[in-house]
Amino acid sequence: MQLRLPAADGTLQPYTLRGPGSFTPATPGTKLTRIAYSAAHVVADARAAIDPWLECAIDWDATIAYRRRLWSMGLGVAEAMDTAQRGMGLDWPTSLELIRHSIEAARDVPGAFLASGCGTDQLAPEAARSVDDVIRAYEEPMAASVARGGKVIVRARRALARVARSPADYERVYDRVLSQAREPVILHWLGDMFDPALTGYWGSADTREAMDTALGIIQAHASKVDGIKISLLDKEQEIAMRRQLPAGVRMYTGDDFNYAELIAGDGIGSAPTHRHSDALLGIFDAIAPAASAALAALAAGDEARFHAILAPTVPLSRHIFRAPTRFYKTGVVFMAWLNGHQDHFVMVGGQQSTRSLPHLCELFRLADAAGLVEDPERSVARMRHLLALHGVSA
Repeated sequence: MQLRLPAADGTLQPYTLRGPGSFTPATPGTKLTRIAYSAAHVVADARAAIDPWLECAIDWDATIAYRRRLWSMGLGVAEAMDTAQRGMGLDWPTSLELIRHSIEAARDVPGAFLASGCGTDQLAPEAARSVDDVIRAYEEPMAASVARGGKVIVRARRALARVARSPADYERVYDRVLSQAREPVILHWLGDMFDPALTGYWGSADTREAMDTALGIIQAHASKVDGIKISLLDKEQEIAMRRQLPAGVRMYTGDDFNYAELIAGDGIGSAPTHRHSDALLGIFDAIAPAASAALAALAAGDEARFHAILAPTVPLSRHIFRAPTRFYKTGVVFMAWLNGHQDHFVMVGGQQSTRSLPHLCELFRLADAAGLVEDPERSVARMRHLLALHGVSA
């Protein structure tokens, strides 16, 4: 199939689709050798009579259907994370409702695994006056998440970055939060390229010093920490931290630029969990079929096939996560709409407007190159609708 897409100089150029890739996602029950969470997006209710910049409305059926799709491929769901627009339109009451819906849905899916984000959404960063304010703000969602069951992801928060004055403040907060966990949690470290308000997290703008503080907290509470997800877009820093984690504590890569080689691993380290990264990635929402097929190949011992499937997805991921990186959610939702997993390209908070038409056209080309345009006829029709909305006849 062919359509005309705007080129870099603004002219329309013919583009011929390659079509779906030759890979097949894993089936339920396939035993994988890596734990892989997809941070899943939410589907907005495009028909809700609300003020989109001020209020949040979710299409629960479509949102949960997308999670069932991820589970059907052997992927886990990291719920109510940044990909779900947490802190960018998704408020705390709606986040809690999202977690409840997902926990209930997971009970009906054999082998489904789920981890839910716990933060301090109800405390506006500018309203935080002390570390005690942050502790209290963590306690409510922590109690709610623990009461509902399932694994908890303790999210890095803007309020803590704002009021903490030293590494000791972080140690105090995490000591209190981890003491309330019934089972091991996943910690969360998001770099400032994802959220500038998190600059200096763990008490230092120097990554190595910040890493030392995080490692100290993990070592002091190793029995309460399943792993840590870091999103620094720096593979060397991730590997360095991975090798220093206590035995049994996992590194969950959040590196949407270098995930393939980090997941494959290097075989170096005194414990199995030091030799590779597991995954907790926003890009796995957009590339779920390829991610699932690649992980199945890796589990079967075919590392060459693993890399062959994922290599074409890396340019796509780097485009989706290009600066300003925090707007990557638009590309993720665009992919879901393009492939027919939701019937509109509308986002919570009107965030569909954060990327330009040329950006989305290049995303379309890269998705096709990665074999991730699942139904070319439908995708071309949707691209033509999008182009028409921008005054372009394709």
